[in-house]
Amino acid sequence: MAFTLRSAPASPFARKARIGAHVVGLIDDIALEGGPSGDEDVIYQQNPLGKIPVLVTEDGTAIYDSPVILEYLDAITTPGSLIPTEIGARFDALRLQSLGDGILDAAILIIYEGRYRPDQDPYEPWLDFQRGKIERTLDVLAAAPPPLVPITVGTITLACALGYLDFRKQVDWRARTPALIPWLDAFAAACPGYDETSPDG
Repeated sequence: MAFTLRSAPASPFARKARIGAHVVGLIDDIALEGGPSGDEDVIYQQNPLGKIPVLVTEDGTAIYDSPVILEYLDAITTPGSLIPTEIGARFDALRLQSLGDGILDAAILIIYEGRYRPDQDPYEPWLDFQRGKIERTLDVLAAAPPPLVPITVGTITLACALGYLDFRKQVDWRARTPALIPWLDAFAAACPGYDETSPDG
């Protein structure tokens, strides 16, 4: 099998896909290409939303976005390797993925507030609204850190969210929720590809 992953080094969603490929043993079958660079970029033919990541299969099928890519990787290798098959564990993993993606969505909106409105002062109520989503979610997760075994779509997503907050500094999660520090350290030690995919090298 051969795949192309449209991604960017700083994208936490692309990082999810890359870590998932490490976990299921397909990373060596995936070539990395850049993300969107303009309206004529091929990614708009692969994903009309113009969003990364996009995983392109050998026959040209485009799989997007990160939750779907992770489910695809799970399905074509050993089902249950990323998404548990037992009903309770399955929805625990999917719910945790949703929380991690929610942290990332809010964190990226904080970045976009400055990036796409450079001629205006940041609108602080909007930034506070996004930080509130992140902080409430971190508080819930720190009160009961998720199991580290097995590695799932949920734990991958949470780790990528914490890594992105380290990278962009939207919220000082280490000061607010120190209970998650040993969790992330243990995840990084156990999970193939986590350190290798770090956006800051």
